[in-house]
Amino acid sequence: MRRVLAVALAVVAAAASLTACASDPAPTDVTVAWAPKGRAAVLVTWKDNGLPNRVTIEGVLSESPSYLKYIPAGEPNRWEIPTSAFPPDGNYKVAVGTGTSQGGVTSKLAKSPVFDTDGPVRPSAAAVAKQGRGVLIRWSVPVAPQDFTPNDPLDVKGKKTQRYVPMIGRPGKMLKVIGPATTSNRQVIKSIKPPYTFQLRTQNEWSTSIGGQVLGLTSSINAAVPRLAQFSVPIRVRGRVILHQVGCDLETPCTSKRATPAGVPVVVLTQVAPGARWTPAARGSTTAGGYYDIAVPTGGSRPYKITVPENTKGSTQTGTSTSKPAYTKSIVRVASAGFAGGNTAKAKGSMVTVSVAVKPAMNTTVMLQAWNRQTRRWVDSKALPMRNGVAALAFKAAQPGDFVYRFAIPGAMMFGRPIDGTTTAQLQLHVR
Repeated sequence: MRRVLAVALAVVAAAASLTACASDPAPTDVTVAWAPKGRAAVLVTWKDNGLPNRVTIEGVLSESPSYLKYIPAGEPNRWEIPTSAFPPDGNYKVAVGTGTSQGGVTSKLAKSPVFDTDGPVRPSAAAVAKQGRGVLIRWSVPVAPQDFTPNDPLDVKGKKTQRYVPMIGRPGKMLKVIGPATTSNRQVIKSIKPPYTFQLRTQNEWSTSIGGQVLGLTSSINAAVPRLAQFSVPIRVRGRVILHQVGCDLETPCTSKRATPAGVPVVVLTQVAPGARWTPAARGSTTAGGYYDIAVPTGGSRPYKITVPENTKGSTQTGTSTSKPAYTKSIVRVASAGFAGGNTAKAKGSMVTVSVAVKPAMNTTVMLQAWNRQTRRWVDSKALPMRNGVAALAFKAAQPGDFVYRFAIPGAMMFGRPIDGTTTAQLQLHVR
C-alpha cells in the first residue's frame, strides 16, 4: 500500500512541476531573415511581453546543434545567430521560449518556419587551355539537387547565388588565393608554369567546398637511341616519361607525386645537318606505365632527341621536357647484290654479270673482291664505277671451280656528316 501511494505522489509532483514550467506565456511570431550587412548571420525576431528568452536551434530530420542563447528581460526581441552555428546541408528551425539559465524554460516553445542550410554545388569538371603566356581555365557546375524546403525564409534567389575563389598550390607551399571571388565560370591566369594545382573554393551563404581542379604537371623523359642504323631502315627509340603532379590539402603544404599515365604525347626530333634547327622525325605516345616505343625513319647520320611537348588536355597542362641528344651513325644499306638471273651455276666460257644496288643512291667507286683460299683473305679484283647507287660487271667464266665474291662499298658524306661503308654478303659462283 505504501509503495502504491509513493508512486501516486510522485506522479502528482511531476505533473505539478510540468505545470509550473509551462506557466509563462509562450513567445509568438518567431521569424528568421538574413541579418543586415551581408549573409554572415541569421536574424531571429519574436514577440512577447518583455520576459527573458532562450534561443536554440532545432534539427528537422537532422541532429540539433549545441547552440544556446539567453536574452535578458527588457532586451529587444531579436538576436543574430552566426551562420557558422548552423551545420551545413540540413533542415532547421529556431526555437524561442521564455526562461533563464537559472530557472530553465517556463513556457512552451515557439518555432520559426523550417529552412535549409544547403551548401554550394561543387564544380564537377574544369578544363585548361593555353592563352598567351598564361592559361584560361573554365569549369562547369552540375544542376543543384532538389530543394526540399522551397521558398523558405532564407532562400537566396537568382542563378548566381554562389561564388568561386581561385587558388593555386605549389610543392612545399600552402594553397594560396590568387584572385577575388567571382560568379563567373572562367579564370584567366596571365603567367603560370607547372608544377601547380588550381582549385576553386566554392562558397555560398552557408558553407565552403573545394572543386574544379586543374593540374599543371612537369615531366621528365629518358631515351635509348641505337648507335648505328642502316640507311633508310627505321630504328626503334624507346624510353619512359614520368610526370610530377602537385597534391594539396587545405591544412597542410602541397606535396609532389609521380605519375606514369598512358597517352602522353612524345615527339622525336632530329637535326638533319650540323647547325640546322631541330625538326620532328616521328611522333608517338606513352603506354601504361609511361613507356614509349617509336619507329623512327632514318636517313644520313644525325642526332636525335626525344621531347614531351607542352600540351593541355582536359584538366591537365603538361610542361615540356627533353632527353639528351644521342647520335646515330648511318651505314650504307645494300638493297640487292648477286648474279643476273639469280643463277649461281654457270658453264665454262659463259658470260656472268654480277651487280650491287645500295641506298643512298650515290656516285662512287666500289671494289669487287674475291676470296683467296690459299692466303685466306679477300683480294681486290676489280674497281667499278657506281652511278645512282648501282654498279655491275660482266665477265667470262674462264675456268671451272667454286668462287666467292663480294662488293666493298666505301663510305660517303651526306648533309655534312659521314655515312659508314659496308660490304655485301658472300656471293657464291659455281663454274662447271
